[in-house]
Amino acid sequence: MEENNFDFDDPKVQPVQTDLGRSAPEIYERTGISKRFKLRDPSIHLYRITRRVIQQTGKGRIPSMQVFTIIGNGNGLVGLGRGTHADMSLATIKSYSQAIKNMDYVDRFEDRTVWTEVESKFGSTRILMRPRPLGFGLRCGPTLHRLFKAAGIKDISAKVWKSRNPILILQGALRMLQSGHNPLGMGDGAGGPGRRMQKGAGIRSYDSVTRARGRSMAGLTV
Repeated sequence: MEENNFDFDDPKVQPVQTDLGRSAPEIYERTGISKRFKLRDPSIHLYRITRRVIQQTGKGRIPSMQVFTIIGNGNGLVGLGRGTHADMSLATIKSYSQAIKNMDYVDRFEDRTVWTEVESKFGSTRILMRPRPLGFGLRCGPTLHRLFKAAGIKDISAKVWKSRNPILILQGALRMLQSGHNPLGMGDGAGGPGRRMQKGAGIRSYDSVTRARGRSMAGLTV
């Protein structure tokens, strides 16, 4: 860097922020989302689902808490995060951080509903969504109601068959809303199983993820 005439003593040089922090305000500011997207009311568009999980080891059963957080700006931006830790507060912080980093754009018709009728199966859960006219409201279960409200969808009807596990419902619904075909965070991100034998291969580039996914991603940093 010295060969490129980089001045380490220049007071105007700002180091790149790599630590997202631990508290919710720090995470919100340091990810850059606060500069482009404003969460209108976090108390309305932030929901949590908690459950107790057990890891079976040779030394016995290790309990911990798992927290799922839904966060959105109520205007087409929503994300789901998961955090697991023995301490409930630390699990909540981890899930909040992941939810902000996983926030992505939801394409809506007239900024109020989905474009067409869509149906999908995730695990043992089958979900059907139908667009509805202006003023119809949200006719769906409580789990999908929270997700639609955080994403800014105002008129829709949805039905869930078979498993009513809220985690499966959220993951399946987000796969349908966030570009549908090749969502991130599901297997290899291109419709196949996750890769287990390529440790150390490095992170994929923005262009490769975009091509595999089938559409451009919405940039969340400035």
